[in-house]
Amino acid sequence: MSSATRVAQSQREQPVPAAEAPPTGTAGSGAGGSGTQALPAAPQPRQARDYSSYRVVAAKHPWRWVGTAVVALGVLAVAWSLATNPRWEWGVVAQWFTAQSVVNGLVETLKLTAISGVLGFALGFILALMRLSASPLLVSVSWTFSWIFRSTPLLVQMLLWYNLGYLYEKISLGIPFTDVRFFEVQTTTLISQFAAAVLGLTLNQAAYSAEIIRGGILSVDQGQLEAAAALGIPAWRRSTRIVLPQAMRAILPTAFNEIIGLVKGTSIVYVLAYSELFYTVQVIYNRTQQVLPLLLVATLWYIVITSVLSVFQYYIERHYSKGAVRNLPLTPLQKARKFFATHAAVPNRRNL
Repeated sequence: MSSATRVAQSQREQPVPAAEAPPTGTAGSGAGGSGTQALPAAPQPRQARDYSSYRVVAAKHPWRWVGTAVVALGVLAVAWSLATNPRWEWGVVAQWFTAQSVVNGLVETLKLTAISGVLGFALGFILALMRLSASPLLVSVSWTFSWIFRSTPLLVQMLLWYNLGYLYEKISLGIPFTDVRFFEVQTTTLISQFAAAVLGLTLNQAAYSAEIIRGGILSVDQGQLEAAAALGIPAWRRSTRIVLPQAMRAILPTAFNEIIGLVKGTSIVYVLAYSELFYTVQVIYNRTQQVLPLLLVATLWYIVITSVLSVFQYYIERHYSKGAVRNLPLTPLQKARKFFATHAAVPNRRNL
């Protein structure tokens, strides 16, 4: 008998361990071995612990409360100073805040902002498309326009446009390099104070908005355009339905900053003696010598305008955030409801 055969036979003759023994069978090989082996008891499931008697304890944030107390003291100190210092002359501020002349100046400021903002961003959109085109001439013209108007102060531009009549006595429209004229007018008649203000604000705004829009378009992944082109979607539809909705998420924050800056930038128009808000306030305090209260009137109106624009910015950005976030950010009203609902439920949980 070979060694391999002996090893195999010895392995077969080894007794089966108790853990591996079949659940039923004889206890011994003799005639008297008729007993059966009992099955092991099944483990009992653990009972879930009852937490209903536990008290909910809020997390402690001591440094947060310290910072809140310091900031609250600073806010109270500023509010106390504003309320108790008689030199602020809040009665004069209330008197002139809704005066007819001030309201008329406010309307002119809003008019300049709306016209210059719309025209500036429309021209900026065209300049951005020119900058992204494959034509070297269009790219060069767009780049030169942005370079010139971003390199010169807005005040200088307005004064230049207002004094354009010194360079060109007449402005005409006709066939170039011929004597054919379809339209001709005196420059001093065409470029009024309002026209010079709108022209200066619009062109300056267009130079900055062109770069904002171009940056937003470039932020969109080019792979999406390639996929849309592979599906046969027309170029115009790719731009309006795929590129621009995604680019708006990058364009809107900076664009609204530019609009807010445009609101405040209208105050430069005072050099043209145009009756916008700041010029009107200047005329009043030069007559009444109440400089600080009238400046506060203008300041408060600028704060009101920018606050309204900030509200519009929040909801427009929230609209265009669809597709970028799983859940839309809560509105201020929804946040307030959630805050009160959460803090109203805390005492009920503590009583458990």
